[in-house]
Amino acid sequence: MRHIPYGYRIENGRAVIDEEQAATVRDFFQNYISGMALVPAAEKVGLKLYHGSAGRMLRNKKYLGDDYYPAIIDKETFDKAEEIRMDRAKALGRVWELEGKKDILFPTNFTMPAVKKASDDPFEQAAYAYSLIESEVDMGGTE
Repeated sequence: MRHIPYGYRIENGRAVIDEEQAATVRDFFQNYISGMALVPAAEKVGLKLYHGSAGRMLRNKKYLGDDYYPAIIDKETFDKAEEIRMDRAKALGRVWELEGKKDILFPTNFTMPAVKKASDDPFEQAAYAYSLIESEVDMGGTE
């Protein structure tokens, strides 16, 4: 069974808005936009949430409405809250930009003469072949 976001209830297999809880959600968004921190904004409307839970509630796109959930928050309010959340996170140094993947280069350069059959034992033959490697790694021109 999936969790139904705060502000909704299920009736006849459909999500409907619980008006009392939806008003709490709207007030929570408004408190946050007006400058309150996450936990105090939640406490002011009567929600006992931890910082992470309040942040997830603020980022829950179901409040905008979709095929199953009717909208509780308008897009402008949702976007404003997200903009403020990101500005605060950046100001506190909590946003890290992912760097592009850097390829680690292991320069290899080796020479090896033609391998002749030296033994019927595959382990001895492999040892013989490896012994023919003349230089294994080229570190920027130094061998």
